[in-house]
Amino acid sequence: MTPEDLLLALARTRASLDGAEVTLWWTGDVHSWAPGEPYRRLFGFEGLNVARLVEGEAPGTYSLLTREAAFYLDPLTREILETWEHKPVVHVWNDPANQKWRPFPVPMTELGDQVCFSLEIPLAYPSPLPVAQYPANSADDTYRALELFQFFAPASVLATDAPSVPSTVSWTRMSPWLPWMEQGPRPGGLAFHCRGRKLGSYAEVPERTRAYIAARNPQFAHAPEKWTEPNETSWTYFRRLNPPADLPGA
Repeated sequence: MTPEDLLLALARTRASLDGAEVTLWWTGDVHSWAPGEPYRRLFGFEGLNVARLVEGEAPGTYSLLTREAAFYLDPLTREILETWEHKPVVHVWNDPANQKWRPFPVPMTELGDQVCFSLEIPLAYPSPLPVAQYPANSADDTYRALELFQFFAPASVLATDAPSVPSTVSWTRMSPWLPWMEQGPRPGGLAFHCRGRKLGSYAEVPERTRAYIAARNPQFAHAPEKWTEPNETSWTYFRRLNPPADLPGA
């Protein structure tokens, strides 16, 4: 398959070529690691991404327009947390979380009656939370994380002309401590381990989660209508909620 063919197959697996909204839902857990300490399951984690795929200006390119919301859960009851160790929990409200796609050799593995697309995304860029401004929330002036995605689709359905195919997803993320955890320079970090699927519609999102979104940020039930930037992340969102004290308006 050419890079153009691979991107087209990934686009049908992740989203829909006809521009329809696609909801990706996932669930899993968040584990901590630190030198000399046992691994701990700190949180459950459940989230969703609502996406719309639009063709780019160059042939064979696309823009993926998305919003994503995700929530930290009590690891036992799976209820959405509002506090952790007497600190307010800051959930994930990323608007937008857009991507530009162009043809590239997408790693693809044939697994019998399934096809797997693997995306490994190492991240390293200047942190929105410099240590000098956020000593309790940040341990490094460079944000470093590793995102590992696997999208699985039925090989037989990918062979059709359907604009969208059923798919499941596996997602692992290695990241620093979350800013709201106030771990400061403590060594260690978090491992997110989740799995999910492309839903038939947003209505298939668990009712508890839909109700939480409807009460707080109802726009997250839909994908953006047009491209905007920059993307929001947990770190930029935390900064917007907690601007440095020396900045105007803080």
